Amino acid sequence: MTRRDRFRISVFGDEIARDLETQIAVLRRHDVRFLEVRAAWGLDIAEFSDDDLGHARERLRAHGIGVSAIASPVGKAPIDADFDAERGRFRRALAAARRLDTALVRIFSFFVPGGRYRAARDEVVRRLAAFAREAEQAHMTLALENESYVYGDTAERCLDLVEAVGSAALRMTFDPANFVQVGVRPYAEAWPLLKPYVVHVHIKDAVAVDRSGLPPYPERIPEERLMDSVRLPGEGQGEVRSLLHALSAERYDGFLTVEPHLERRVPERDGEGRLRAALAALRAIV
Repeated sequence: MTRRDRFRISVFGDEIARDLETQIAVLRRHDVRFLEVRAAWGLDIAEFSDDDLGHARERLRAHGIGVSAIASPVGKAPIDADFDAERGRFRRALAAARRLDTALVRIFSFFVPGGRYRAARDEVVRRLAAFAREAEQAHMTLALENESYVYGDTAERCLDLVEAVGSAALRMTFDPANFVQVGVRPYAEAWPLLKPYVVHVHIKDAVAVDRSGLPPYPERIPEERLMDSVRLPGEGQGEVRSLLHALSAERYDGFLTVEPHLERRVPERDGEGRLRAALAALRAIV
């Protein structure tokens, strides 16, 4: 029996398998009709050649799978890294969005060494504004994710970035687990500030990160600590139930993209098994 979800559900396919055909097959088995394209064949989306994009477009269309967003790596780089290189990745992400029939491109707001957020703020705004101008011209929307330990990891800094850039082409991806990992209560603190700008939602949950032995402003949190903090939707401190209730009340018509990140929590399962567990937890809530 085919189920009908209250929300449009999408999935990060590269958490299922490296191969795009396998990603598609698993989505179809679990009645998911949208894919968030972050990586396939060992390449991230900004590394896809024109032939790769053409092949991906053909296979997705053949199986009736739409693309919820391009999950680009743009902005997941130090703020003092070469901007021309980042702009190149950004333009490839826009090209991927055009080819794969989506107008939504996920971006980040740069790592800031030593927690020097005040000093980095103007440069972050400058870079995001440059991206937004190009997105406007391409009729695309940039969905800025509140990634853990980048400039825009707190609700206040996310809000400041969107309002300072002041472009309808820059909006927010809301990730409750990432807020938890930096000590922000997603629904109680972040949602009231950001809800006018949220166009995309990632579904994963988390508990507080173990910060023992880390400096006050670590440039990166060890990946294993971040992964250790992730939980199934509804089993962490991400206030996922409250968020989904609010999204329903607001008649949110965007996607919920499932991002399991459960390799360390459910290690005995394969990518499909971890997705199955995350989907079941989400669907039980909605």
